[in-house]
Amino acid sequence: MVAWSVQLSEFDISFKRRGPIRAQALADFINELTLEHEQIEGEWYLFMDGSSNQTGSGVGVILEGPSGILVEQSLHFDFKASNNQAEYEALLADMKLALEIEAKRLIVKSDSKLVTGQVNGEYQAKDPKLAKYRERAKVMAASFEGFKLLHVPRDQNERADLMAKLASTRRGL
Repeated sequence: MVAWSVQLSEFDISFKRRGPIRAQALADFINELTLEHEQIEGEWYLFMDGSSNQTGSGVGVILEGPSGILVEQSLHFDFKASNNQAEYEALLADMKLALEIEAKRLIVKSDSKLVTGQVNGEYQAKDPKLAKYRERAKVMAASFEGFKLLHVPRDQNERADLMAKLASTRRGL
């Protein structure tokens, strides 16, 4: 601070500390992201992936909406999760995000055959934890006017995969 004060004094400029503007920044963000009714009505595409390793677990979420809206998130978990649990956590986080922005029709793309198969009723969920995840996903899916969960090859889900891997290895992304 002292070094800046010395340099600024040459130009008769003084530093004045400002209070936090967090609330205004949040208000601006919400205002910018507030969607028109027509934008919410279209189909929303959600790419998701979960990752778990020795350093932690996390998810990558990419939500694409009508009119070019794009929301990307990486979430790090403070709890241990298997790879399949991380995939389910990614799905639930994605669905929650879509519900919060009032998306009506959601198409989710995941590279997890297990999660897509269990939620779509093609596979049984024998693990009790995964069965609970599946039930929560089905309840949330019923909240949408239209919901599809599709399996995609890993190479069509690279960005979400990268975001999930980063989230699982680092905190606070």
